[in-house]
Amino acid sequence: MLSVRELLPVALQAVSEAAPLVRERPAGARIAKGERDYAYELDVRVERGLREFLHERTPSIPVLGEEEGRSGGAADRLLWTVDPVDGTVNYGRGLPLCGIALGLALDRRPVLGVIDMPFLGARYQAVEGGGAEVSGRPLRCRAATRLEEAVVAVGDFAVASGGARSLRNRRYLALLERLSARALRIRMLGSAALDLAWLAEGRLDASVTLANNPWDMCAGVAIAREAGAVVADLDGSDYSLEAAVTLAAPPSLFEELRTMVGEAVRVADASPA
Repeated sequence: MLSVRELLPVALQAVSEAAPLVRERPAGARIAKGERDYAYELDVRVERGLREFLHERTPSIPVLGEEEGRSGGAADRLLWTVDPVDGTVNYGRGLPLCGIALGLALDRRPVLGVIDMPFLGARYQAVEGGGAEVSGRPLRCRAATRLEEAVVAVGDFAVASGGARSLRNRRYLALLERLSARALRIRMLGSAALDLAWLAEGRLDASVTLANNPWDMCAGVAIAREAGAVVADLDGSDYSLEAAVTLAAPPSLFEELRTMVGEAVRVADASPA
């Protein structure tokens, strides 16, 4: 079995082969995934290509992808996570804020990440204990100390039907009300992977996602952590693939952010549905 560090070249090669497809191939037909949610044929094509490559190079490690679930491998400690086009709606509208996210978790904890933004010409990578970089340049998150000087990214509102959507969106609205009174600026970029990569790069100061799909978060969490960010669940526990939410910020800002998010969640949860 290859070590985690030895798996980084595998991940980089996998993404290198997939990136030209996103950049150059047509999207193809739209595939409905639920209420106001969809993928393109390209999402499926890219995921299948990544899945086949990873199964060939690391046959013992299972793969969890956004479009087609889990497949292959019998390893119970390692797991690849694949988001073939993180930011599909951005991609479909010609917005360049979309890319490929490939992560690796060990015992449900992200330890490796590669995020390629084909239309921005940037590739982010990290492996636990080895630091993070973008296109060969080392990454370090900004040391913001107050929300008043922070640019904060927040995840998308929920679109699926039902009570879970209503609850999550009430939480976001309560959070946005508080952030708008304190933070320097708020951004909703439409790509969780990019939120975390730009936090690592110092373009953003914090990221809040009131949900957790492992394929969205795993690669970016590994990169943000290696750049010096704290990434945790709302209760302050270290982020894992089972986390309920994903909070990320430099250590100097994290507790202030977590307190605000916790307050917003409590208020939203106590409000009438």
